[in-house]
Amino acid sequence: MSDFKIGCSPLTSKIFAGKVLKNGTWGNVKHDVTDTAVVAVAQHLLQLNEKIQFDYRGKTYELKVVEKTPHV
Repeated sequence: MSDFKIGCSPLTSKIFAGKVLKNGTWGNVKHDVTDTAVVAVAQHLLQLNEKIQFDYRGKTYELKVVEKTPHV
């Protein structure tokens, strides 16, 4: 039996969604969902008016969506 997971490839930096086997490797079917995932996270943060913090390789980062004003 396998689980559905989302993860970022350390080789390509693409975000994949698909089945992961018990040994932790990707199964036969995985999909590149990079653009969809990034937009979904941005929309989630906007709808909740929130920012998120996370740790990666010993450092703390923050994601926040900021409206871009047009250049006149």
